[in-house]
Amino acid sequence: MKKRKSILWLIVALTAFAVFVDLPKSFRNVSFENLDFKIGPLNFKRPTEIKKGLDLQGGTHLVFSAEMKNIEPSAREEALASARQNIEKRVNLFGVSEAVVQTAKTETDYRLIVELPGVKDVNQAIDLIGKTAQLEFWEENPDQKAASESGEFFLKTDLTGKDLKRSLVTFDQQTGSPLVSLQFNDEGAKKFAEITRRNVGKVVPIVLDGVPITMPKVDEPILNGNAVIKGSFTTAEAKRLAAQLNAGALPVPITLIEQRNIGASLGADSIQKSVRAGIIGLFLVMTFMGAYYGKLGILADIALVIYGLITLALYKLIPITLTLPGVAGFLLSVGMAVDSNILIFERMKEERRAGKPLAVAMELGFGRAWDSIRDANVCTLITAFILFNPFNWAFLNVSGMVRGFALTLALGIVISLFTGIVVTRTLIRVFYKG
Repeated sequence: MKKRKSILWLIVALTAFAVFVDLPKSFRNVSFENLDFKIGPLNFKRPTEIKKGLDLQGGTHLVFSAEMKNIEPSAREEALASARQNIEKRVNLFGVSEAVVQTAKTETDYRLIVELPGVKDVNQAIDLIGKTAQLEFWEENPDQKAASESGEFFLKTDLTGKDLKRSLVTFDQQTGSPLVSLQFNDEGAKKFAEITRRNVGKVVPIVLDGVPITMPKVDEPILNGNAVIKGSFTTAEAKRLAAQLNAGALPVPITLIEQRNIGASLGADSIQKSVRAGIIGLFLVMTFMGAYYGKLGILADIALVIYGLITLALYKLIPITLTLPGVAGFLLSVGMAVDSNILIFERMKEERRAGKPLAVAMELGFGRAWDSIRDANVCTLITAFILFNPFNWAFLNVSGMVRGFALTLALGIVISLFTGIVVTRTLIRVFYKG
């Protein structure tokens, strides 16, 4: 009994925290926009308002076609990924929050899909995104006096992205730490040899679209056209740097082929109608549970409310960009959250009809209904995985809207398993006497 009450108090604390996160800022009497707290070495800082997608917030949907005729077939996927990284960087510099940049490809068509929520100056955004990446190598200004007066501490060289064949992630044979290697063409090797010869002991910034992405130091002249950038890289950081370098090394022009502007009023109307439908549906479900199962149904309704509070809090804490299909996924998962309770309650009825005591019937009801609950939810999770397509397989969906539906549905199923098995079970054990 003591263990049951401990679990109950844990559920109460979790629900209270979820309510605090769910409440709008105006109800919290606190003046912060981010939740910032630490648990041991982990530091959590998340916005406390729901991120809205393009269809709810309004904005611009752009589709670019990447020209691959000058790129070797073996390097086209890498070129598309590099172009995506470069566009993401430009979007961030443009100041667009919650932007989504995705790739889509067939055998002959390579596309970049950019969603810009809340963007007003669409033409400026298109001009910024549509540029071919410009990779440049700079060097320190030898005239420090003139540099201090003019502020030009670095000067451009004639070495650019067109002189770089490609960049690769390699690993140090002695330490195993990741490195980023550069391979120049013949003309680039000559230019790079001259630059490194006159800059030994100095840094040579590598600049993409006017922004330094790395500032390696020259230890010795490099004459063979193959250089290595060392640093305290993680593998992910080394891959990101290599992709940024390739974005400027691979000439991938992109052309705007589709543009859709979505007004914020459409999003507001969609939210209003979706919330209204959700409230009506939730009320009908809770009314049915209470009317058909009595006290058991009321306890299930309480668990359902806790499910909704926890789900909404996780949307803010993860955070999840909520789209209209995402709202549909959440509403669908609300109905599915009740399914497990119905299976459990019906199984409990069967055990009671077989003459089992209430406590035994309850435990058997939860235990024997678990197989059906598990199988049903695993099948739905597999479907959500296919719809979400996390590996970007070309033969599956790559739409952000469908992925939003799959993500909220999958998250709802996982939380419903917790509330259906742990929360409902604890409430029945503590409060239900038959």
